[in-house]
Amino acid sequence: QVHLVESGGASVDAGQSLRLTCIASEYTYCTAWFRQGPGKEREGVAAMDSDGRTSYADFVKGRFTVVRDNDKNTLYLQMTNLTPDDIDVYYCAGGGQEQSWSRNCSVVGDSDYNYWGQGTQVTVSS
Repeated sequence: QVHLVESGGASVDAGQSLRLTCIASEYTYCTAWFRQGPGKEREGVAAMDSDGRTSYADFVKGRFTVVRDNDKNTLYLQMTNLTPDDIDVYYCAGGGQEQSWSRNCSVVGDSDYNYWGQGTQVTVSS
């Protein structure tokens, strides 16, 4: 069982930045950030595999950057120019024990991920 612990969520003003951190207890090939708000479906934000390939949701629009430190089993999400639309609980996800995949880890649906963190709240005031 892989344990994932997120941190870094906070309440900020619109236009500001935040960095989320996820520390995993073990290696997984795919790692990703998802988010979910009240009454909303969970949606993928960004993913990165251990080879460094990334996938982003269209709504990120260059504002968010995912970074992975394989030596520390740590995933980061650098978020800039935050808006009230970004208000959500952000979850870290991990999946896959292989060393390589033929495709990028997906942010469309959650089938690539077996393990989930408890989430960290991001709030943005306009």
